[in-house]
Amino acid sequence: MPGIDWRLGIDVGGTNTDAVIMDAADRLMATAKVPCTPDITGGIVAAIAAVLSAPGIEPDRISHVMLGTTHATNAVLERRGLRRIAVIRIGGPATHSIRPMFEWPDDLAAEVAVGATIVNGGIEYDGRELSPLDTDAIARFLGEVGETADGVAITSVFAPVSARHELAAAEVVKRELGEVHVSLSHEIGSLGLLERENATILNGALAGVARDVAQAMQDALTAHDLRPVTLFAQNDGTLMGLDQAMRYPVFTIGSGPANSVRGAAFLTGRSDALVADVGGTSTDIGVLVNGFPRESSYGVEIGGIRTNFRMPDLVTIALGGGSVVSNDVDGARFGPRSVGYLLQRAGLVFGGSTPTLTDAAVAAGRTRLGDAERVARHRQTLTAALAKADAMLADAIDRMKTSREDRPLITVGGGSILVPDKIPGVSEVIRPEHFDAANAVGAAIASVSGQIDRIFHPGPGGRDAMLEEARGEARERAVASGADPSTVRIVELEEIPLAYLTTPAVRVRVKAAGTLASGAQRLLVPVSATTVIHGGIHETPSGRTDRSRRRADRIAGRLQWRLDLLRRHALGDTVEFGGKRRFHV
Repeated sequence: MPGIDWRLGIDVGGTNTDAVIMDAADRLMATAKVPCTPDITGGIVAAIAAVLSAPGIEPDRISHVMLGTTHATNAVLERRGLRRIAVIRIGGPATHSIRPMFEWPDDLAAEVAVGATIVNGGIEYDGRELSPLDTDAIARFLGEVGETADGVAITSVFAPVSARHELAAAEVVKRELGEVHVSLSHEIGSLGLLERENATILNGALAGVARDVAQAMQDALTAHDLRPVTLFAQNDGTLMGLDQAMRYPVFTIGSGPANSVRGAAFLTGRSDALVADVGGTSTDIGVLVNGFPRESSYGVEIGGIRTNFRMPDLVTIALGGGSVVSNDVDGARFGPRSVGYLLQRAGLVFGGSTPTLTDAAVAAGRTRLGDAERVARHRQTLTAALAKADAMLADAIDRMKTSREDRPLITVGGGSILVPDKIPGVSEVIRPEHFDAANAVGAAIASVSGQIDRIFHPGPGGRDAMLEEARGEARERAVASGADPSTVRIVELEEIPLAYLTTPAVRVRVKAAGTLASGAQRLLVPVSATTVIHGGIHETPSGRTDRSRRRADRIAGRLQWRLDLLRRHALGDTVEFGGKRRFHV
């Protein structure tokens, strides 16, 4: 397999699909922006065609493609394409007072869950057993729901301290159901039982969405006769392999804003600043810290569900280039309705009949687009709406600042033409070249990371030994994800002493990141366009299933599970488990 040569970065947003090509020296070779299409494949195909048509581009030199998409987020919001999950909580009898999925919207819970159970087991904060694991109860539950479940989500009390009950439960799943998608909470979220459980269930539900996106990507590449290594952008602005994206699709939620923050850092050379990513429908305000997006310290809500996996710290406002401007009893207003990817047909300056904030920016002289004369009749309304948009943006920026000092603001995204040159609390507004393709640039230049978040009990070596162990685990995870070992560095370290405990305990969060290794192809298994086996079910292009293979697949699953356990113990529990294996047949 070839090493890294040219990289194709693609970002699929709600309004536009962006694509860039960068060479091995991180020089930007070509950019393209096309409107999204109702199906994800069409937009990707069009974006690739546009960027490949740029002068001097040699398609055969594209060795890697990096994709960022909001598809997983949209699937949750729209209740579309979600898989059916059997939910197992290990925490009886202590956690019976609150059932799994207690706060989920009724329609989403009905769409996702085939059943839920709480079995005895779980771990204390210091690693001791809360109660013995009831494997018989797990087997009985699986016998009741196994025929209707597409996957299983397992969550144990204090799994980030010790994952042994989750691993044992996963072994029961393998024995009873064979190769189904298994989501384990200690691989998904951090401390906080209910939020971690929610994130784990979402991860299982999104497995089918991840497969569809991967297949769409593969179809688009095949249409242009490209055969690069495929990588997915994840929430923290780093990359993961196709196999990991299949196992942990929930980590792609939030990848769009993370790409924009990383792209802003690359295009400006800044490592610490505020970033405003202004799209067609909304604006995300983030913070660039040490070259990466600042992560949220609070639980993130997705589609009405509280979670606690890593996500960028963002303030999102309904302000975009396609936001519709109107009048009501309170005067001019804009949003939350947006013309989205129809902007170039619906906007006034483009010959349409719908006033938008892009028209307001043209009327104010902030940009030159289309026919400026067409906004004259709406100038008063557009001016008032733009003033309100400026005030909303200033307020959102102020909410993201952690001090009273003025901070620089990098504006990116196609809608950043709306941002004024002077904003309260901002020392300077930086508008980099290629600002409208920052999200795709962020995907193309993204690093590979590894992260841990767990509780340590300082041993004889004390704090230094504890932190070195945590750094080592994070580095190992980054290398296992495809990072070049010689470039891996610690980019984030946080330690939080836990009070009111009888023995000292510290929660440690460490993230390591490095550049993509040329041998990262080993992580990836290409998606077959013909037939795929996953979850113990044989699927053909027509969608027909054949469960007659389940018995043979169970035997293979048992053998693979034992190999996975051996790998875990050999690498100190740093090898991630779970997910569908995909085979060419």
